[in-house]
Amino acid sequence: MNKKTVRDIDLKGKRVLMRVDFNVPMQDGKVTDDKRIKASLPTIQYVLDQGASLILMSHLGRPKGGPDPEFSLRPAAEVLAGHLGRPVQMAPDCVGPEVEKMAKALQPGEVLMLENTRFHAGEEKNDLELAKQMAALGDVYVNDAFGSAHRAHSSTEGVARFLPAVAGFLMEQELEYLGRATANPEHPYIAILGGAKISDKILVVENLLAKCDKLIIGGGMANTFLAAKGLNMQDSLVEAESIETARAILAKHADKIILPVDAVVADKFDAEAASQVVDVDKIPAGWRMLDVGPKTLELYKQALTGAKLIVWNGPVGVFEFPKFAEGTFALAKMLAESGATTVIGGGDSASAVKKAGVAKQMTHVSTGGGASLEFLEGKELPGVAALLDK
Repeated sequence: MNKKTVRDIDLKGKRVLMRVDFNVPMQDGKVTDDKRIKASLPTIQYVLDQGASLILMSHLGRPKGGPDPEFSLRPAAEVLAGHLGRPVQMAPDCVGPEVEKMAKALQPGEVLMLENTRFHAGEEKNDLELAKQMAALGDVYVNDAFGSAHRAHSSTEGVARFLPAVAGFLMEQELEYLGRATANPEHPYIAILGGAKISDKILVVENLLAKCDKLIIGGGMANTFLAAKGLNMQDSLVEAESIETARAILAKHADKIILPVDAVVADKFDAEAASQVVDVDKIPAGWRMLDVGPKTLELYKQALTGAKLIVWNGPVGVFEFPKFAEGTFALAKMLAESGATTVIGGGDSASAVKKAGVAKQMTHVSTGGGASLEFLEGKELPGVAALLDK
């Protein structure tokens, strides 16, 4: 981690402009899951303890063309105030004269929440004029929103051009653990990739194969690799346009790749579908693969034994259907008991370890699905690149 953090900068008496990821699920104007708000608390608390005032900004959802009360960050500000045990003022916008006045009036220890950055069309275009107006609110910029770091937006990349920019603790943690998976991994290093589509993860597959000792491929992705080996996958999800790519990857790395040998198949894509366990070369006509079978789980267990580092991105079955979640949950438990450094790459995998009840036993569960995927591809994230180097 070669970026400066909040520890490397004097904050006393400063106004700190901090990008957080409060893009939280809402229902009827109430936050239904405050995990992301809680994840930002260590940095928020640290900034306030240093005698600074704090201005928070975030996006929420995808509002269409301008302010929309449905996408207001007010409910998130209220939840945050509860966690901090102090008031959080709510700004009417994220820029403008009234907001500047509120920011300038802040005393050390006070918190101001800006309104949804995406109420401005310029945010997603990385409009530098907008970024400049945001930067005018603070003396220092802290980015603690790893989940948005793969996007070059005004509040993530643009603003860092106008203020000294450093990482928060959550950002630091993400870069530290995901960095272990890509920069200088411990061996034996086992990577696990699942999810539906190989086309979304080609670059991840190639980047990880260059670094890991074994790559376990499950989920819908595995179907395309099995089809590339000449197996009839019947009605399973197969990306025809990716078969050649899969074949080329197998030709080069067959010794490293572990594919399913048996599967839980279903007669339709449905939570209540009839199911049976078959070998992958014996899928009945009209049936489809929705989970990995017991022989495959045994292969996984052997591969994970003795691993020092395990990185997992994407479920190995359709785990939103309880009947086809067993493979994914069994894998989650194997990771929990492995004794290895375990890094879970956000999105569905984060949700899977939580549902399996083992999230707390993982070394690191990423808060950024898309961002962690791009990081594992070996891409430099614009929101990270913009921060000051140590």
